Amino acid sequence: MKSTSSENRLGNTPGSPSRRVRGGAVACLLGATLFWAGNYVVGSIAVASLDPLSLTILRWVTALVPLAAIAQVLEKPHWRQVLSSWPWLISLGVSGLAGYNLLLYAALSYTDAFNASLINAFNPALITLAAAGFLRERLTPAATAGVLIALVGVLVVLSGGDLTALLDTGFGTGELLMIGAIGAWTAYTIIGRLAPRLPPITSTVVQAAVAVTILAPFSVATGGPNLPKSADAVASLLFIAVFPSVLSYLLWNRALQLMPANGAGVFLNLITVFTAIFTVLAGRRLDAAQIIGGAVVIGGVVMTNTRALRRKPSPPGSEGG
Repeated sequence: MKSTSSENRLGNTPGSPSRRVRGGAVACLLGATLFWAGNYVVGSIAVASLDPLSLTILRWVTALVPLAAIAQVLEKPHWRQVLSSWPWLISLGVSGLAGYNLLLYAALSYTDAFNASLINAFNPALITLAAAGFLRERLTPAATAGVLIALVGVLVVLSGGDLTALLDTGFGTGELLMIGAIGAWTAYTIIGRLAPRLPPITSTVVQAAVAVTILAPFSVATGGPNLPKSADAVASLLFIAVFPSVLSYLLWNRALQLMPANGAGVFLNLITVFTAIFTVLAGRRLDAAQIIGGAVVIGGVVMTNTRALRRKPSPPGSEGG
């Protein structure tokens, strides 16, 4: 996307078409993050009847065909040219679509969806640290303070409001797995920034195929993949395959055509907000540590990204696959 066209489209003239375009971009971002929040809530239900390995494989097997069809219609990719970037696509598929989701669903077997989403809210701050270390991006004082504040918020959540308790009990299994998940997504993001520019939906198709190919032998070796045996399990799998796996990617990529990626990234904090709303609607009460810790995490992440929000949109090719 070109900076000049993005700036023109996102002007602030009352009643102008650019205002409507901005509204469309925000609507797409709200839909994408809403469905990704649903992945946490429905995923926590799905792991009750499907093991995390089977759920990850079945999710991407089910999503592959619609994603490939949409990629062919919207992006009309040159598949041979795309596949020439296979080392990058394998790395992205293993770290993101396989690693992150496998660890996420494993974490949801031990902790609730809201706790997992709160730890995930720290991910943008972790990515900022990784970008400073591996990509030599400048870490401003405000970003450093934001990372530290977000980290305190995560520790408040993990300790239930008693930070000294972590010294005695340490992290729970679910929390450790979720920390591993955001580590995998951080690696995915850094690799993506270094990778050649590829059509996003087409790239996701190849990455999904890589994830299934890599995970399938492990599943077969352990007697899987297990198939859903109840109507609820089938419904959960279909929701995860259609909404977070297909529609979220479509809405997110549509939004990135209308507004800067730096501004869109802050909307990822809404995953935690939507998950909290779903949790309350399901009749579960949130404790003070979760509410306070979550607010601190999101505040710290916003502070970490204030510089990015002021930057102009990145030029074409500056963002990875």
